[in-house]
Amino acid sequence: MHTVCRGSWTSIRYWWIEMVKFPVLEQIRTPAYVLDEAKLLQNLDILKGVQERTGAKILLAQKAFSMFSVYPLISKYLAGTTASGLYEARLGHQHFPGEVHVYSPAYTDTEIGEILQYADHIVFNSLRQLTSFRERCAGKSIGLRINPECSTQDTAIYDPCAPCSRLGVRREELPEFPDVDGLHFHTLCEQNADALQQTLTAVEKNFGDYLHRCKWVNFGGGHHITRQDYDISLLERLIREFSQRYGVQVYLEPGEAVALHAGYLVTQVLDIVHNGTYIAILDTSAACHMPDVLEMPYRPPLYGSDLPGKKAYDYRLSARTCLAGDIIGDYSFDTPLHIGDKLCFEDMAIYSMVKNNTFNGMPLPDIGILHTDGHYEVVKTFGYEDFKGRLS
Repeated sequence: MHTVCRGSWTSIRYWWIEMVKFPVLEQIRTPAYVLDEAKLLQNLDILKGVQERTGAKILLAQKAFSMFSVYPLISKYLAGTTASGLYEARLGHQHFPGEVHVYSPAYTDTEIGEILQYADHIVFNSLRQLTSFRERCAGKSIGLRINPECSTQDTAIYDPCAPCSRLGVRREELPEFPDVDGLHFHTLCEQNADALQQTLTAVEKNFGDYLHRCKWVNFGGGHHITRQDYDISLLERLIREFSQRYGVQVYLEPGEAVALHAGYLVTQVLDIVHNGTYIAILDTSAACHMPDVLEMPYRPPLYGSDLPGKKAYDYRLSARTCLAGDIIGDYSFDTPLHIGDKLCFEDMAIYSMVKNNTFNGMPLPDIGILHTDGHYEVVKTFGYEDFKGRLS
């Protein structure tokens, strides 16, 4: 998930010219998610390099980024997709040439048959589910998720190794090798390679005698590989040493790293009110269009702004839903905001489109691509039927 981001930002009125050279800001109907194709390609180049230098296979975790209109592009760089259930598996199978891996904490008896139409690899969360569905998985590569019981973070909601976790099998529950093709673990969230190193130590300590019997081991997601300070050399050394030591194919399945900092949410100021501070009401919503702002919570970066008090004019940016707490955050600007101004939130490709909703009947943002040649393409719009279709 997102972390709190801070940085030096430029005014949205100049950003399109100076940062991405987009010619006509007025072309964008707000609100809109805008994918930055150039930044996406930059991330993909980094990930492809890791694959080429280590022999690991990297999968797109669709739970973070499911913009299938760019799957054909991503598939030129990555080995496949990973899914958290039936619908993501089907989406990956239909739109992404490559392997389809599926993991869910539990599968239903009615959906497992259809999942097996799409999946190449299927990973189970418990011995009970593995036993129940193994015979139906003939011809598929079967895996089991393990819990290394090694926490590397402080936020319990994102820690699969927290006490009483339902995710993965602990060694004490696994007295003998479960006769699967591979083992899967996922313990990280937005972390660097040092956290993976710590996790691998625990995996080898607890499950090392089983690793030689595997064909593959999946290191899961949460690897922030495309972040500027990420230690790629350490990651690559860990992968090479592990795969050589146990003779296994290593998989990684990052979601955020694929589209990190590769998307924006463009919005417009609809009104400005004053109650102790100036409050700008936007045509977007934290609750509807960027839920992590309220769930984490976190303060999304915004071009042309800084922390409150850092610049001359402070504003609280809020939504037009009726939820009193639908507040995006407090920001400061060099010049006053005006009704009609367009603002641009950064790092909005991940955990946005996949989590948005239509609470209050809020329209969903358009989805567009800022191509490398500078032209803007709207690839998806939404309307009343999208709102109505979720109701009865």
